[in-house]
Amino acid sequence: MVSVGVFFASMAKNFIIGFLALALAFSVAWQFIRPVPPASHETTEVPPIPEPDPRLAAFDAILESAGSREGLVGAAIGFSFVGPEGELIYEHNGNIAQIPASSLKTLTTATALEVLGPDFCFETRLGVTASDDESGNGADLMLLGGGDPMLSLDDFSDWAVALVDAGVKSFPGRIIGDGRYFPGSPFADFWNWGDIGNGYGSPVSGLNVEHNRFTVSLLPGAEAGDPLVIEKVDPEVPGIFWVNESVTGEEGSGDGVVIHGGERTRVLYLRGTAPPGEEFAVKGAVPDPETFAAHHLRVALLNSGIEVVGEAIGAGELLLKGEEVPTLADELLLHRSPPLIDIVRSIHESSDNHETECLYKMLGIGSGAASAEVVREHWEARGLDLTGLRLVDGSGLGRADHITPNALARLQQLAATGPEGENYVGSLLKEMNGALHYKAGAMSAIRSITGLIETNSGGRHAFALIVNHYSDVAAVQGLQSDLLAAMAEW
Repeated sequence: MVSVGVFFASMAKNFIIGFLALALAFSVAWQFIRPVPPASHETTEVPPIPEPDPRLAAFDAILESAGSREGLVGAAIGFSFVGPEGELIYEHNGNIAQIPASSLKTLTTATALEVLGPDFCFETRLGVTASDDESGNGADLMLLGGGDPMLSLDDFSDWAVALVDAGVKSFPGRIIGDGRYFPGSPFADFWNWGDIGNGYGSPVSGLNVEHNRFTVSLLPGAEAGDPLVIEKVDPEVPGIFWVNESVTGEEGSGDGVVIHGGERTRVLYLRGTAPPGEEFAVKGAVPDPETFAAHHLRVALLNSGIEVVGEAIGAGELLLKGEEVPTLADELLLHRSPPLIDIVRSIHESSDNHETECLYKMLGIGSGAASAEVVREHWEARGLDLTGLRLVDGSGLGRADHITPNALARLQQLAATGPEGENYVGSLLKEMNGALHYKAGAMSAIRSITGLIETNSGGRHAFALIVNHYSDVAAVQGLQSDLLAAMAEW
């Protein structure tokens, strides 16, 4: 029998369940029967779309049209524009590595200024070796190079005068040129066969004189096809045999002469054509810088009246003969190069590969590491992203060199605002009434320009433009002019 309490409890529970079900049903029904408020005629205000920056639009228009411009169709074009604080303002293929040619030199010069310092000097030593006996017979005169790219024949003449003034009358032994300060080959691994015999590709030794270059003067024939005649070679390159296959070209044909040589070669090949008319000159690369320097030092001493008994020879030649290279016993004089800042100015003005490579190799000598590692570690520590960088030399002569436009532009900004910023900016070439500071590069189907530009806003911005695989240089020059004008408006 169910008690009265249990009965009422059960009734209360059922009542609550029923009430909740009724409430739920009413709530659902209300969604369908509740009155709908009248539609509002007020509209939500949409913020206006900002107008595109016309300065950025100018870059877009220039680079979009460049791809279809005659002479640039199919070319690889990279551009980067960086603000005064290093902020990336604009890029076009900015992270794609390209071949930069000589604008890569700024990576070497900026590094040398900060690592070696603007007052750094290369040193060349002249002295004598230990003699075979107490009388001094057999002592050699040693010319010990320290990588100086600026050593000249005039320096040798000055040394000879100084030795005469010091009472020197003769040297009983040989003149030995030692350029082993820079180890390895004097030519970079990726320099072309057509480069290393010509003046712009001259070897980089620890001992260099006159940039290890000579000039060949050629006399054209009367008609196209006539042989070119070698009139003279200045300065003299000792021990060389010439194979002359060069001929007179057509009227207006221009310079087509190439010298083919190589490391320590005894044979130089002269090939190609020169236009008819007056005497024509072409610069060549000295195959053996050590012997070349020793020879011309010997000539300078003889011309000053100092007797030299022995021959002129290089340390490398002695080693090839199985002979030991003697060491310096007594130093007679120490020659210092111009300060590094002067060499950097010369590099930016003349785009000289030899001078640049001497700086590049010196970076490795000073640290004990490979030059490419020194460059990379220095700038990565400064915050430069060098993804895509490949350095096979320091001058950009090798077509295996790669760098991105973004990295090259950002380098300019870092160098300009770094500890040697004033020296660096001041060493660059100037145009546009001093507003443009730049370094350009050029090789076959390669053009580049990088540097800093003072814009209309008064800020100094950095930039880099690299163009590879074009067919018309005039089209590249037009693109460059358009971009410089657009940058100046920033």
